[in-house]
Amino acid sequence: MLPPLKTIKNGLHRTTEALAAELAKPGTPTPDWNALEWRLASVSAVVHGVSPLLSQRCTWQAPDWQPFLAAQCEHVEQRHRRVATLLQQIDLAARSAGVAIVPLKGSALHAMGLYVPGERPMADIDLLVREADAAEASRLLQDLCYVESFNAWKHRVFKPHGAEPRAVLGEHRDTPINVELHIRIQERLPVSPVDISGRVHPSQPHAGLNAYPSTAALMSHLLLHAAGNICNRSFRLLHMHDIALLSTRMTPDDWHNCLDERLSGPAWWALPPLTLVARYYQGVVPEAVLERLHATCPSILRIISRHQTLTQVSCSDLWLHAFSGIEWSRSLTEVTLYLRNRIRPPQGAVNERNDMARTQLWLRDQPWVTAPQKRRVLTWLTQPVPRMDTMYAVRAALEPSAA
Repeated sequence: MLPPLKTIKNGLHRTTEALAAELAKPGTPTPDWNALEWRLASVSAVVHGVSPLLSQRCTWQAPDWQPFLAAQCEHVEQRHRRVATLLQQIDLAARSAGVAIVPLKGSALHAMGLYVPGERPMADIDLLVREADAAEASRLLQDLCYVESFNAWKHRVFKPHGAEPRAVLGEHRDTPINVELHIRIQERLPVSPVDISGRVHPSQPHAGLNAYPSTAALMSHLLLHAAGNICNRSFRLLHMHDIALLSTRMTPDDWHNCLDERLSGPAWWALPPLTLVARYYQGVVPEAVLERLHATCPSILRIISRHQTLTQVSCSDLWLHAFSGIEWSRSLTEVTLYLRNRIRPPQGAVNERNDMARTQLWLRDQPWVTAPQKRRVLTWLTQPVPRMDTMYAVRAALEPSAA
């Protein structure tokens, strides 16, 4: 039997905030937690993707804590070798096919040397190609024994033929390496897309793997990705750590280029993630950058962001929210469209949710996911509904046989 959901909710909040403080500034005293709270700490570390990073930085001493972190680090290091090998294969195939590909986010951060193998988990490999090259890139992946799993609005997801995810808590060396193929870099905030593809596509690409055009372009992508996750309350401590680390490489000119409105309009969406980073990683975000963004960010979002915590914008907040992200709307028209989509989702959103229920291990056998939208909304408004992804990790930690 699981403990009461309120106990789990409070424990996730407490452990998440403690882990964030420890990762940003290692050396905090070992928390005086009970056995349940230490289990929930492992859940928080896993869902936020920071178990291997904590293995290198956290010195807390508690039964099973350090062995758990060390094991996660080992699994991530071994899986990283598989990721590196696959990227080499993709590079060779892309050179042969004459396709330019940009490995995104985690792959790029590793290539820059911001992380060493074993520090940063990568759930999958994200690749960006020009729209004209998408069909050839798809064939390239198929030649590497990948099959298309589903088509989301942001990307197409490919998985190794015949591979099945492993039901474990956290990282595992044998977890299949999926590939997400993008032709644009964009996020819906919350309904209108923000597109920064022009910042990320290389101006003079070559066949094979290409780097981001600049550090500023990589930062722009990390910030937009973080903004989308904050809007959807799926932000992770790993995202925050990525931004904080890359900030140490940013020059004043890099920040200027990152926020240059001539490239893709005002970067109003960058303020909430940078405000969070500045709160937990003090001193890494220049005050001038935050002041510049204040003028472009909508006032309601700016005010709300000023007080948000990592827990509130992540899966550590156990409850689903009926109108999550509505504060990102920039007009009454957007609010109206947002509410209409929540009450009656467009068919594309329904199809994507069904695809997720079919392909994601943590959503299988969960009738809530495919329930009629009217029932979902009514439930949201009348009682707390726990997040399926978070509860999957909680059950894996507290009831290992249920994973």
